Amino acid sequence: MLPFNEQKLAEKTFIRIFSQDIPEQELKWHWDEEDRIIEAVEETDWQFQFDNCLPMSINTKINIPKGLIHRIIKGSGDLKLKVTKL
Repeated sequence: MLPFNEQKLAEKTFIRIFSQDIPEQELKWHWDEEDRIIEAVEETDWQFQFDNCLPMSINTKINIPKGLIHRIIKGSGDLKLKVTKL
């Protein structure tokens, strides 16, 4: 089961909502099968982290190359992300 709810906006564009109630251990390190861009829909204190890098704010557009290991770090409130698969 995925740690988010997803709404499809277009063929390759989605809104993903991560609940504030999700246990942190569900936000696992992973990689994706395609390049993508993510951006927070609303300002948040959740963070994003690439493997072997320091966490960064998720309040800016982030380009995630396919196969690169990364994770989301839980903050307060729900996280609403726009995901565009390239």
